[in-house]
Parts: sequence; C-alpha cells; structure tokens
Amino acid sequence: MESLLNQLPVGLSIGAVLLLIALGLTFTFGQMGVINMAHGEFIMAGSYTAYMLQDWAGGEAVIVALPVAFAVAGALGWVLERAAIRHFYGRPLDTLLLTWGVSLVLQQAARDLFGAPNVQVVAPSWLTGRIELLGGNLPYARLFIMALAAACVVGIWAYMDRSRQGRRMRAVMQNRELAAVSGVATGRVDQLTFFIGSGLAGVAGVALTLIGPVGPSIGTYYIVDAFLVVVAGGLGQLRGAVIAAVALGMLNSYAEFWTDASLAKVIVFAVIVGFLQFRPQGLFVLRSRALT
Repeated sequence: MESLLNQLPVGLSIGAVLLLIALGLTFTFGQMGVINMAHGEFIMAGSYTAYMLQDWAGGEAVIVALPVAFAVAGALGWVLERAAIRHFYGRPLDTLLLTWGVSLVLQQAARDLFGAPNVQVVAPSWLTGRIELLGGNLPYARLFIMALAAACVVGIWAYMDRSRQGRRMRAVMQNRELAAVSGVATGRVDQLTFFIGSGLAGVAGVALTLIGPVGPSIGTYYIVDAFLVVVAGGLGQLRGAVIAAVALGMLNSYAEFWTDASLAKVIVFAVIVGFLQFRPQGLFVLRSRALT
C-alpha cells in the first residue's frame, strides 16, 4: 500500500509535465484545428533558449528563460502561421504534412547549431533538493513544474474568460464565419492564438530542462502524449486537458511501477484508444450554435 502511495506524487508530476506540453496544443490543435507536428520543435526551442542563457544568467537561467522562451517559441509559431499555415486552414491533413516537414528542418537546424550530443541546463540551487510527500520523495524541480503548470492554467483561464481578446478567440473557435461578419478580425485572432500556443510550448521546453538533458529530438518524445491529452480531454477544452493530463500521468506512473517504461506507454495508448471508442468527442464537448 505504501508503495502505491509513493507513486501518487510521481503520477502528479508526470501529469504536470504533460499538461504544460499540451496547453499549447489546446490552442493550435483544439481551437484552430491545425495538426502542428512542429509543436515539439517549439518545445525544443524553449529548452535551447534556457541553455543559451546559462552563460549570462548562470544558475537562474531556467527562471530567466521562461518569458524569453515564450517570446522565442511564440515568434517561431507566428512566422509559421503567417508564412504557411494560414493557407491551409480547414485542411488538417495538409497541415500535418506541412508542419512535419518544418519539424524536420528545425531539428536539423538545432543539430547544426548545437551539435548532436545532448546538453545540460543547470537548475537553480533552490530546486535541487527533495520534499517528502505521501511517503515518497518528490524533487523540488518536479514540484516547481507542477506549480508552473497550475499558474499557466490559471493564466489561460483568466485570458480566455476575462479579456476581450480571449472572448474574440472563443468566438472564432465556435463559429468563424459568424465572428467574421460580426466584425472580428479573424486573421489577427489566428495570429495571436498561434503565438500563444507556440509560446506555451517554449515554456514547457524550459520546464523539461529541469528533468533531464536537452537534445534536438526532445520534443518528439512528448508530442504524441500531448496530442492524446488534448483529444481525450476534448478539443479546445482547458478543464478537459487538465483532467486528461493528470489521469494519463497517474496511469503512466502506476503502469510503469507494475511493468516497465516501454510497456507502460503501450498500456496508456491502449486505454486512450479504448476510451475514445466509447467517447470519441473526449471528456468535454464544445457547445456551439453552429448549424450542422
């Protein structure tokens, strides 16, 4: 029983990592319908931003890099949306192929700039300890990621529900044509939505530097799980993404405890596929006045 309780904080920390990565996809995939395979490379950009800031910020590079990585990854996403994706709205398979090609280009660019070997980002000294929680030891770094994920969720909720631009974003998501004839500049909303979604990927990339080394393929390890979180939670549904991320984190933690890492991935994927057979729309469904 004690061993099972020890896995609880591990599962919560895994869920927080998945949530941070999936938050950006709730915008670009869940709300805009763009299958952005380059999302993992925006995560990579955030990680390398923290690495590049080490010489200047030292041990506090991770903290300093959070806003910088948001801006860097957001700018990359904005350029991608303006240069290519805006021509493919409503064509998800085309966006998948397009962004997959972009992801390969960005990975090769990272290898050319930083080399193939992984690099390490030094965590702040106050994040190097551990705390005893539910009979287990949870690293301060994991606890910080959980707090960062919670802060991002609160920030997104406040933006979507309390700000004028957030309400415009929801209007475009629910009915693009009606929003356009109502005077909403849908093109500008698309740009801002992609910027925010990509910027959140950069923040997730900084958080991942607290877990392990950084490499050109760091984003590819998490991109599938992030898509699973968004789909299982319901497209564009923030609360669904939170619940799905925690559930997947717990499932992965206990499955890995009873089996091994590879088999745990298979179990998680099988459970999600089975769940979607009974509820293909995910946990929550977007309510819309659009006629179908």
